[in-house]
Amino acid sequence: MRKFGVALLVAVMIMVGTSGAFAAKTIKLSHLNPQQPFEVATAAMSAVFKSMVEAQSNGELKVEIYPAGQLGNERETMEQVKVGVVQSYIASAGGMASFYPLYSVLDIPFAIPDYNVAWKLFDGPFGQYLASDIEKKAGFKVLGFGEAGGFFQLTNSKRPIKTVDDMKGLKMRTMTLPSHQNLMKAYGAAATPVAWAEVYTALQTGVVDGQHNPIPIILTGKLYEVQKYLTLTNHLYSTYCWVMNKDFYEGLTDKEKSIVDGAAMTAIVAGRGLNRIIEASDKGLPALQAAGMEIYTPTPEALEQFREIGRKAAMEFIKSTYGDEGVELANKYLDSISEIVKEEK
Repeated sequence: MRKFGVALLVAVMIMVGTSGAFAAKTIKLSHLNPQQPFEVATAAMSAVFKSMVEAQSNGELKVEIYPAGQLGNERETMEQVKVGVVQSYIASAGGMASFYPLYSVLDIPFAIPDYNVAWKLFDGPFGQYLASDIEKKAGFKVLGFGEAGGFFQLTNSKRPIKTVDDMKGLKMRTMTLPSHQNLMKAYGAAATPVAWAEVYTALQTGVVDGQHNPIPIILTGKLYEVQKYLTLTNHLYSTYCWVMNKDFYEGLTDKEKSIVDGAAMTAIVAGRGLNRIIEASDKGLPALQAAGMEIYTPTPEALEQFREIGRKAAMEFIKSTYGDEGVELANKYLDSISEIVKEEK
């Protein structure tokens, strides 16, 4: 009996030692949207990331996906990433600005002319600089900058927005971003911060009249059910900032870091591709039109008015809110865009 007990103890010790030697490192990855990879960019990003990381690491790295705010709201989840309870999070601009206020500097209206410029900007030297500054000042490792649906458009339930004057008096929902609130006020609207989880109800009950978001986000949130008018302005391009706990990342081997970095970049490209497919297919504008939305494209003259008013208000806001540091980042941002545009010509 005693021999059996010793043998059992040895066996258990071997099993524990073996399981410890091959225990997978787990990456808890969270995002705020439904896990629908064929409809939602963050879902596609997380699914691609999980598949690539687990396959390329031969199971040494495991990815657990927590969608739809299962772990809390943005601030709560990012706090969890900060302390290492959660390893990674795909943050919105609003979520990122709570920890790195200068993120709002990127909200200069009509700064980015098209998607090619946007991708080269955030995947290139400017994106690398921004990631480094975020790591230095906010303490997060940045895996890259995803796309939050694409370019922002205006929607509301009151009237078609054809010019800036049509914005006056509208109660417009924004994220908890001072830069977005400032922009809506510059256009004459009443800016009202509302959490994403409450947007549909706020629009439905008339707490707010309208909002601004990219086409894929309008579709994901089913905002077409509570909004009548859509105006195609392309006034802002917003990103997701994909963060990871810095200590966890530094604890990975060089090979594991390479796998994580490569998978994140591929996942970001997949998310951008999904957004373009949605916009270009029957799932995009045709779906919104079929749902009863009236779609309007402003004249070049009207868009120029939106641009002039928005740009002036944004630069004044950056200077008064963030001082020289904000102005420096804004100029770096705009100069980087200009350089990319020149290279494309």
